[in-house]
Amino acid sequence: MKVSHSPATLFAAFDDPDLIAHAGLVPVVRLAERCGLPALVAEKVRLSGAKNGAGTAADAKVMSIVGGMIAGADSIDDLDVLRHGGLSRLFGGVRAPSTLGTFLRAFTWGHVRQLQSAARAFICTLAAHTGLVPKRDEVVSVDIDSKVKQVYGPAEQGAFFGCTKVRGLHFQIVTVKTATCAPVIIATRLRKGSAGSGKGAASLLREALATVRAMGITARIVVRADSAFFSHKVVAVCRKAGARFSLAVAVTKTIRTAIETMTEDAWTPIKYTNAVWDEQEERWVSDAEIAEIPFTAFTSKKKAFHTTARLIVRRVKRLNPKFVPAGQSELFTAWRHHVIFTDSPFVLARAESMHREHAQVEQVFADLEDSALAHLPSGKFTANAAWLTLAATAYNLTRAAGHLASVFHARARTGTIRRHLISIPARIATGARRLTLHLPQPWRWADDFTDLWTATGQRMVT
Repeated sequence: MKVSHSPATLFAAFDDPDLIAHAGLVPVVRLAERCGLPALVAEKVRLSGAKNGAGTAADAKVMSIVGGMIAGADSIDDLDVLRHGGLSRLFGGVRAPSTLGTFLRAFTWGHVRQLQSAARAFICTLAAHTGLVPKRDEVVSVDIDSKVKQVYGPAEQGAFFGCTKVRGLHFQIVTVKTATCAPVIIATRLRKGSAGSGKGAASLLREALATVRAMGITARIVVRADSAFFSHKVVAVCRKAGARFSLAVAVTKTIRTAIETMTEDAWTPIKYTNAVWDEQEERWVSDAEIAEIPFTAFTSKKKAFHTTARLIVRRVKRLNPKFVPAGQSELFTAWRHHVIFTDSPFVLARAESMHREHAQVEQVFADLEDSALAHLPSGKFTANAAWLTLAATAYNLTRAAGHLASVFHARARTGTIRRHLISIPARIATGARRLTLHLPQPWRWADDFTDLWTATGQRMVT
């Protein structure tokens, strides 16, 4: 690839008021309106006591922030991306970044909770309208996890050094997914940087499970989490909501004692890294094996919290050259143990492999940090909490747009959806009392964009 013209014959000018850079915002914002996001915000978010009009028109301000995030904005100043070219002809009520910053800083924790309530109601409507989370699947997985988001200002509210040894704010998310759909965020919470990963997890999970049922999902729910969320409170929430749990467990002295009771014939090789299927013996030849025993957890708590379920252990060969004599690796094989505490009704191999899929929540973190959550943009804690909630809403809307567009985009990363379907340049033309967006020709994903465009009630030129 090379430039086809010399510098002397190639010019540039910012002089066309009818060009836009994000034509895909039209169907996505239309989808948000059809699913009632502005109405829900207007109904639930009341910034009483906000000065200088910061609390007025909360619906327009939320839509401006979410629209900017969908277009790729990752800071308050970046929200100015909505005020270029002909976008003012397509969207009304777009607010300036300074106005949006003032709006976010006016939030108290109560207002954040109001916004989260609107977001939960919206995801229920969005799922019903688009089929974003299929109801026909046998199992629905609910994953909870947390991450420390690094910040660099020592004066930022709530920023402390935590387990990661970096100054940051610690946020939790809960996602829902099935075997045939990508993860969807159903709950978020921002905490101070020094908060433990599992702090407040039970209450957040309670809200998330209520949201899943409100979405009309009647399938079996399995809650998955890592060892930071292994607690009697989390298990109690799962059982009260009628959900199963699958929680990783740290290998403590009690767990090691339980593992030592497992006999060698209890271990079964599984499909794992570098595994080979032996057709004659009809089994996997693998460096990983699994076994299970009954186990009663939380015995240090009140008897009402004692929980008996399955302790599933995966052991993986670990050859440490410091302790294994040369040529005797098999004789002195050491094992790394990974433990799951679960009441899953599935057979051993499936229950263990299903828990490993919990790692997919890391892709959600990556998607968020590749877009709106690249930064927590404010020095005020509650403003950042509101930003986190809106970032999750923008993620879900982008995911829904991909779901309406094609099978590929239904499972693609949100950054891919943004490049293929949202960040499409277009020229606005007026004629016959209508606006027409003239899009690039050829555009590789034109058919997918057409499906998204028509699914939100608009028509293509024929």
